[in-house]
Amino acid sequence: MTFSMTSNGFHYPRVLSIAGSDSGGGAGIQADLKTYSVLGCYGMTAITAITAQNTQGVQAIAAIAPEMVAQQIASVASDIGVDAVKIGMLHDPATVRVVAQAIRQFKFKHVVLDPVMVATSGDRLIAEETIAVLMDELFPLATVITPNLDEVALLLGLGKARLSASQFPMLAQQLSEKSAASVLIKGGHLLDEQLVDVLLYWDENSQSHATQMYTNQRIDTPNTHGTGCTLSSAIACFLALGESLPDAVGHAHHYTYQAIVAGAQVTTGRGHGPLNHAFAPVAMCGRA
Repeated sequence: MTFSMTSNGFHYPRVLSIAGSDSGGGAGIQADLKTYSVLGCYGMTAITAITAQNTQGVQAIAAIAPEMVAQQIASVASDIGVDAVKIGMLHDPATVRVVAQAIRQFKFKHVVLDPVMVATSGDRLIAEETIAVLMDELFPLATVITPNLDEVALLLGLGKARLSASQFPMLAQQLSEKSAASVLIKGGHLLDEQLVDVLLYWDENSQSHATQMYTNQRIDTPNTHGTGCTLSSAIACFLALGESLPDAVGHAHHYTYQAIVAGAQVTTGRGHGPLNHAFAPVAMCGRA
C-alpha cells in the first residue's frame, strides 16, 4: 500500500466509498474495496443500500436509513480522514441529501460521482424521484460524474434516443452545464468494436473546457458486471494519489480494461460475471 507524508507522519491514501452492497461481490462496495486495495489505497465504506443480486440480476433492494448513512460517513471522516470519495448507488432523495450535507460539512476535496441508475443486467436501481434531487443537490458538489449511456439518457430526458460517440462532447457539455462538474461519458453500451469514453474537464492552463478521449478495443466477454463501479473507484484512487483528473481517468481506464481482459474467460455464475480486480500488482497498473 502507498504512503503519504504529512505533518503528523505517514498515512495511507484514504478513499471512502458511499455506495450499495452487491451480495454477488462483482459491483458496488465490494468492487470498490477490491480496487482500492490493488491500487494501493485504504478503503472505507458508508453503505447506502443492501441488494440481493447475483450475476443474473437484482432480486431485491433494501435501503439503509439516511441517518445511518450520515453516521457512517461522519465516523470515518472525523477519525481516519478522507482523501477522495467515490459515490455510487443512492436509492432515495433523503439519502442524496444527507450525502450532500456530509460533503459540505467535511469539505471532501475529490468527489467522483457514478450516478448508478441501471445495472449491467438492465435492472433499474434508483427511484424516479431521486434523479432530480441527485442533479440539484449532489452534481454541483462533484469533481467528476461518470454516467454510462443509459444514465445519460435518463439524466437528459432523451428517452430511447440512439446515441453515437460523435455526440459525446455535446452530451458532456449539456451535463456539465447542469452540474458544473467535469463529465466522463462511458461508451461501453455502444456496439462498436472500438470503445470510446470522453472526458470534459476544466483546463487550468487554458482557463477553458477541454475534452480528452480514451479508447480501447471491445472484448468479447459477458464478464462486465461492476465495470462502472470499478472505473469510478479507480479514478478516486488516482486522485487520492495526487494525479490530475485527465491522468487519473487515463490510468483508471487502463486498469479497468486490463481487469476485464484478465477475467474475460473466467466463469462466475450463469450471467454477467465480474472483472478480475486482482490481476496485477500496483506497479503494473499503468503508473510507470
